[in-house]
Amino acid sequence: MNVSSIFIRRPIGTTLLALGILIAGALAYLQLPVAPVPSIPIPAIVVFASDPGASPAIMASTVAAPLEHALGTIPGVNDIRSQNSVGSTSVVLLFNPGPDISVYAHAVQAAINAALPNLPASMPRRPYYKEFNPASRPVMSLALTSDTMSLAQIYNVADTVLDQRLAQVPGVAQVGIYGGGSPAVRIRLNTQALAAAGLTSADVYNAVRSANVTQPLGVIEGPHRAWTLVANGQLTSATQYRDIVLKSASGALLRLSDVASVIDGVANTQLAASANGKPAITIEITKTADANVIKTVEGVRKLLPDIRTWLPPSVKLSILNDRTTTIRASVADIQITLLITILLVLAVVTLFMRRMTPTIAAGVTVPLSLAGTVGVMWALGFTLDNFSLLALTICVGFVVDDAIVMIENIVTQHERGLSGIEAALVGARQIGFTVISITISLVVVFLPLTLMGGVIGDLFYEFAMTLSVAILISGAISLTVTPMVCGHFMGRTPKVGRDSRIARGIDRLYRRSLDAYARSLDWALAHRWLMLASFALTVALTIFLYIKVPKAFIPEQDSGLIISHTMAPSDVSFSRMKRLEARVVAAILKNPAVDTVSSRIGVANGFSTANRGQMFIQLKPLSERTASAQEVVRQLQARLARIPGITTFMFVAQDLFFGGQSNGGEYSFSVVDPSLAGLDQVTTEIERKLRTLKQVDNISTDQNKAQTQITVEIDRNAAARLGVSIAAIDGVLQNAFAQQQISRIYEAENQYSVILKVPEGLDRSPVDLQHIYVAGTKGPLPLSAVAHYVRATAPLSVTHLDGLPAGTISFNVAKGTSLGQAITAVKQAIASLPLPASVKISFGGNARYFMKSVSDEPLLILAALIAIYIVLGVLYESLVQPLTILSTLPSAGVGALLALLVTGTPLSVIGIIGIFLLMGIVKKNGIMLVDFALNAEREHDMTPAEAIRAACLERFRPIMMTSLAAALGALPLAFAVGTGEQLRRPLGIAVIGGLIVCQALTLYTTPVIYLALTGFGRRRARRLATLPAE
Repeated sequence: MNVSSIFIRRPIGTTLLALGILIAGALAYLQLPVAPVPSIPIPAIVVFASDPGASPAIMASTVAAPLEHALGTIPGVNDIRSQNSVGSTSVVLLFNPGPDISVYAHAVQAAINAALPNLPASMPRRPYYKEFNPASRPVMSLALTSDTMSLAQIYNVADTVLDQRLAQVPGVAQVGIYGGGSPAVRIRLNTQALAAAGLTSADVYNAVRSANVTQPLGVIEGPHRAWTLVANGQLTSATQYRDIVLKSASGALLRLSDVASVIDGVANTQLAASANGKPAITIEITKTADANVIKTVEGVRKLLPDIRTWLPPSVKLSILNDRTTTIRASVADIQITLLITILLVLAVVTLFMRRMTPTIAAGVTVPLSLAGTVGVMWALGFTLDNFSLLALTICVGFVVDDAIVMIENIVTQHERGLSGIEAALVGARQIGFTVISITISLVVVFLPLTLMGGVIGDLFYEFAMTLSVAILISGAISLTVTPMVCGHFMGRTPKVGRDSRIARGIDRLYRRSLDAYARSLDWALAHRWLMLASFALTVALTIFLYIKVPKAFIPEQDSGLIISHTMAPSDVSFSRMKRLEARVVAAILKNPAVDTVSSRIGVANGFSTANRGQMFIQLKPLSERTASAQEVVRQLQARLARIPGITTFMFVAQDLFFGGQSNGGEYSFSVVDPSLAGLDQVTTEIERKLRTLKQVDNISTDQNKAQTQITVEIDRNAAARLGVSIAAIDGVLQNAFAQQQISRIYEAENQYSVILKVPEGLDRSPVDLQHIYVAGTKGPLPLSAVAHYVRATAPLSVTHLDGLPAGTISFNVAKGTSLGQAITAVKQAIASLPLPASVKISFGGNARYFMKSVSDEPLLILAALIAIYIVLGVLYESLVQPLTILSTLPSAGVGALLALLVTGTPLSVIGIIGIFLLMGIVKKNGIMLVDFALNAEREHDMTPAEAIRAACLERFRPIMMTSLAAALGALPLAFAVGTGEQLRRPLGIAVIGGLIVCQALTLYTTPVIYLALTGFGRRRARRLATLPAE
């Protein structure tokens, strides 16, 4: 049956169908969203809780532990990590993919409600949760500055005007506001004046709460009218709070202003941020896991003009960084690469055929296949990203291959004297089964990638599906449109330079190449055992090179964004940390490659500690700087190492980031130890060992060196004699040092706090405890009458992983080292240490998924080989011939791995994709040879040796054409330049290297293996025939 005949005989209908595909594809292309990489949602929720003044250890035991216990009962929880710092706790929950995040959100709220009875009563608000994207970095950062307004006023504007409106933009997950606190009334107690008046801070606490009251008072109902009762119980400014009466005696009133200074300030004075070195309020916007980054940022940008109209005239809103700038540039570069690939591949057809009709037929195949593929991509909800565009680029060689096989056979029939229509009908009938076999077996190569689950499977899925769809569509077009064009236009279009000197030279070169190949093929067929030995050597060499070649996860990209973490000594004061951070920012801004720098310090949530800062360094576009992002990191670290008192860690942000706890390095692992006391020692020991390795650098840990802690030792007997309760001692200490929120101010646009604390000059030394007084039976007593203090140490932060104390160590891969080599060195270093049996090591983020990809890769390749064998066995009704076709694969593997090794390119996920592509490309060569040889044996009664020799010579031209087309299709990828080049190069290098070696070997080994397996099959058949019948 000739499937192509109906389309050859109905050119108008075929043309209209092709036109419909083209129009649909063009419309779909305009609707496809743009993204850097495929969306790989990792369901996650973060729970925030605060208890001002509580130490990290107290937050871990009283807040994090009850929450973890309740949250750990939620079905589908994959990982629970809490981070506790002074007064703040953040609990991050990672869930198994599947249910909608809203299902998990309801369960999280129910768990929070269940934990409430076990949480401290001193917490100013209930814990709350937000949807969280652990793999997301800020997609956009904004800065608010003003020459006339204070940072507190600017923060209030951001909190009341910007926060809600930005959060409403589709795709926005979180809007983080940094650099200040909300406005608050701050009461700074004069504890000695209070004691002289016979009062303590507890009296102030109660007086303020009693004086600032807002509650419903009811309604007076008359016969004809009703009145709502309202009292002026709400105090809204520092002036009003100063007049609060604390005590009256003999007509004299003791007001709050007599024993305290009351000012309008901010709720938290230990927060700061800067934009390019200038104090600012910074806003960091992150997207949800399933949101498109381009659409999200466009939504924010569209809102900015309206936001500027809502801001006071003196407030300037500026964009610090926009992640979509490099994303758009990367996608634009690969689109140019796609166009170059199409032109190169069509040049191959013109070069070999030198006829306009074959060139047109091949040229039509490419846009039609791409248009149909884009339409299916839109239907499947895919995006135009680096992976899908890589698939479209590399598939150009595949889609033209199908057309080349069809066109070459039709041209051969036409050269033998048949008319255009006859040549198309005969050629399509002869080669149709071959095209179907090639197409089906090629799609099967990518089947394991499409069925693979998990995060790695999600990463492969879009690429594999895009390529599979393109192959299926190109196969259909090669069987329909391509023979129709050849049949109706063959002979009507001019021959392109057929009689020119260049054309004659190409003809002579081809003939000489064919003659040389024929002679060398005869030699190979005469020395079959030597060819079989070379095949066995190729298989062994493939295994050796796979083990030898350095491994990586995803090629490191130059995203133009550097993330930096700074760390000062654990006992650093806020004012000194602020000065040190400013010096670091000033040094960074001196680098000519740096465009903007945003910085923040202070404990805004459980993710931060007092001695650490974070910076986002936006580099200038690649065209405006001479150094790569990695080179800029090395330049900056060399300069910043000279600043005493602070250490800076840096790494280049990547588009593909799968979470993990980072403290300054790109990769990380957790050290879990049930003993919090032993955790710091173990982590320090591992960190010290890693610093001796040359494979890793930029090593840091979240186990901050313990800060000095003041432990108040209460003399319970003395307290009992003097009538001082333990609760009273805790209360006065909390009132003095915890920045405690003791009341709320409710206004139309927001709510504000009333903060109680001692003056700044009385909270800087343990000696200041002598100014604290506590209520006794005979009036206020100095705290020293019932307690004394001792110096101790305590961690600046406490981390839990699945309920157990954990520390995180981060690192970068040293220059000239692959990720696989670095992780192997880290594992070996840890294994060499005499660690307690209770200590567990758990890699996270990209390091974790790299190790999973390394373990999955051999299984994927094996699954692909089995799938190919099964399909080919079904198509050829043979158990032997599929092995002949599969014998072409080892040489391709050798070439790909050797090319990666020679160029110093690690074998990454992109390189593995290249190997899968090679499996499809070189398998075509085997199919064309075996298919022709089998037909020659059946139809022309040739011997196997004659048939395979004829097949090699007859299919030499299409094999060379398809291989050259595939190689030229990969050439722009191998030599890619511009944004995102690091992601494209490994694919091109692997494909070109594999094709070169494969062409040099398989044209000789495949026919020898065909003869060996055919002889084996026939000998087995003869033995079975001689067995006696039962």
